[in-house]
Amino acid sequence: MKITLIGTGYVGLVSGTCFADFGHDVTCFDKDHGKIESLEKGIIPIYEPGLEQLVAQNRERGRLRFTTDLAEALEGSEAIFIAVGTPSRRGDGHADLTFVYEATRELAPMLKKPVVVVTKSTVPVGTGDEIARILKEEGAPEGTSVASNPEFMREGAAIADFKHPDRILIGAEDERARDVLKEIYRPLFLNRAPMLFTSRRTAELTKYAANAFLATKISFINEMADLCEAVGADVQDVARGIGLDNRIGPKFLHAGPGFGGSCFPKDTLALLRTAEEAGVVNRIVTSVVEVNETRKNAMVDRVAKALGGSVEGKRVAVLGLTFKPNTDDMRDAPSIPLVKALVEQGAQVAAFDPVGMDEARKLLPDGVHYGDSAVEIVKDADALVIVTEWDEFRALDLARIKDSMRGNALIDLRNIYETQEAERAGLAYYPVGR
Repeated sequence: MKITLIGTGYVGLVSGTCFADFGHDVTCFDKDHGKIESLEKGIIPIYEPGLEQLVAQNRERGRLRFTTDLAEALEGSEAIFIAVGTPSRRGDGHADLTFVYEATRELAPMLKKPVVVVTKSTVPVGTGDEIARILKEEGAPEGTSVASNPEFMREGAAIADFKHPDRILIGAEDERARDVLKEIYRPLFLNRAPMLFTSRRTAELTKYAANAFLATKISFINEMADLCEAVGADVQDVARGIGLDNRIGPKFLHAGPGFGGSCFPKDTLALLRTAEEAGVVNRIVTSVVEVNETRKNAMVDRVAKALGGSVEGKRVAVLGLTFKPNTDDMRDAPSIPLVKALVEQGAQVAAFDPVGMDEARKLLPDGVHYGDSAVEIVKDADALVIVTEWDEFRALDLARIKDSMRGNALIDLRNIYETQEAERAGLAYYPVGR
């Protein structure tokens, strides 16, 4: 099937590449000439394990193309996926749908036959209705359908998630849209991936509800971590104790510095704005957002406490800057408020991340020193803070780390070490919720 992806950001590029790997004929469109030129040279603008190889394979086989010419991208297409950004709108936190509606207005008059226009971007309830209205207003052929097909990919594991999904959610109002999307995802029938058909509005809301629920689990276990510290319990054992209950499950029950990334922060805010506009009070999600913001901002207090109450004049080494491992995504990363607060309070900060430092330089304060390894940045440090649990940080030579440091505080915000292990190396160990 001929498919067009509008937008070559994270969602558009991964989705388009995976569709091509299914055997479809895929063209990815983007207005950013620099990005398209890079993609045609095999340079991938994001870090996602396995993506560079998959793009190269499908380009070589002629199934994946990139262009800045929208008319060319739409030629012969049967399904058009809109996968542009929907960032939080300044001032009110609602999803900014400017790019979604711009794309719709531009593609509508170029269509030569009825197609299925699919929102892959995360969009608020009712967006599909507005897209349908715009298509009609701008002269799209009679019979053009609009569907919602939210993505449920984890950064760092996106290809596996796309090819082996927990479910495929399709929100459509007509049989033709359902049939086209069923054909697009037919290769996944072999994996027996559940395909759930709903109304368009239900699909749009389900995406937000899923992310809000996962965010709720994170904020919940972080509050339990604080309680564990106060009463002398171990949050990791608590998480395991409740996670073994199959009604709860173990995922997203890892205490830490709070959630970040491109989805949870903006999607919880957008869900709250939707509820507000509908006149519905959503107390749980409101609390989740408040708990998370408070937690991220409080991480500097943990560092200060480990250093005797103040970070002023101290040298602090920060390991891990991205919001999670296996991505270069710095959006709403917990490292940002932590590093900013450390600098504002007079600390000297040295940082290292395996792939995220280029993005970090755009967001973190001037004066932060970036090193090429954990060993380099801990030299003469008073404290080492682990913020992101990259695999390469899980087996550090702690004795060597201690010998390089001026002080001995290890603040482990991800609980990747054991207290006895750190103490044997001569480090004062400060975990979360233990």
